[in-house]
Amino acid sequence: MRSIASKSLLLILILALLGCTEKSEGRKSVLNDNASVAAEQSDFRNPIVEQRADPWVYLHSDGYYYFTGSVPEYDRIELCRAKTLSELGQAETADVWTKQESGPGSKHIWAPEIHFYKGKWYIYFAAAREDAPFDHRIYVLENDAAKPLEGTWIEKGQLKTNWESFSLDATTFEYNEVMYLVWAQKAFDIEGNSNLYIAELENPWTLKGQQTLLSKPDQPWERIGFKVNEGAAVIKNKDKVFITYSGSATDDNYAMGLLTASGSSNLLDPKSWTKSETPIFFSNPETGRYGPGHNSFTTTPDGKKDILIYHARPYKDIQGDPLFDANRHAWAQFFTWNDDGTPNLGRPGVEK
Repeated sequence: MRSIASKSLLLILILALLGCTEKSEGRKSVLNDNASVAAEQSDFRNPIVEQRADPWVYLHSDGYYYFTGSVPEYDRIELCRAKTLSELGQAETADVWTKQESGPGSKHIWAPEIHFYKGKWYIYFAAAREDAPFDHRIYVLENDAAKPLEGTWIEKGQLKTNWESFSLDATTFEYNEVMYLVWAQKAFDIEGNSNLYIAELENPWTLKGQQTLLSKPDQPWERIGFKVNEGAAVIKNKDKVFITYSGSATDDNYAMGLLTASGSSNLLDPKSWTKSETPIFFSNPETGRYGPGHNSFTTTPDGKKDILIYHARPYKDIQGDPLFDANRHAWAQFFTWNDDGTPNLGRPGVEK
């Protein structure tokens, strides 16, 4: 009888354990449904890097992808590199710059970007002060080492714009042998938190001439929570130049818009640019990617396929200030081009 009772008890325990496992697997299945849908659409191991907002990827001539982004602590600039995008999340990192103890550059280090120009590396980033944590300015670092994870990063100081105000999200590009800067800045005579500006650069850390207003948050989708245009990225196709940018608060309302100019036009003339009235990339509940934005662009190593890099959260509901919710992950997906030459980014987690 004891043997039968023991066997019965053992059977009950096994069934109970199986039931718990099934329930656990069921919960995992529900949590992973959105990720599975997205994974079927991509060749990348997404997210490519977890908890890195404002992701910037640069494919260098040495065959490496260089990656940086805002770390959750907002206290340093971190770099890594890998031969594939999917390996970036496991790559060794280097802290190439750490915030100051006080004064300029001592608080909220945001949105670093790494660029290579005339044999040297440059990092553009925004930083505030301990006594003014949201009064950012743009700063530049320079490194002449072959490998930017090594060598010495020299502070070139603040990149001075035409007036002093909240400034961030600087990016550079070359076109027809001219180097340009595009960034976000507050204007005292325009309602809102930040607008997009463009100017020619005399050198990587100095503006040349006057800055031009490209876009202000005048569309309804750009004004939810905050009135924002920020996070610009530049891409060229055929005879056109495109600037993607982000608008609204950094929650699920965050989305991306598009500015377009003819390559033969004067890029410093605001009349050269047209603006999309609606966002071109926005939250996708079906794949569980919310608040996509602050993107960068890269390609496959052979240059044959274009890749969009962006941040998004895997959930909609956020407790507290979205800026301090660390789970803006970096994602990658292929994109294509429309017949009119404009980028077709698809939907977050669904490639075109």
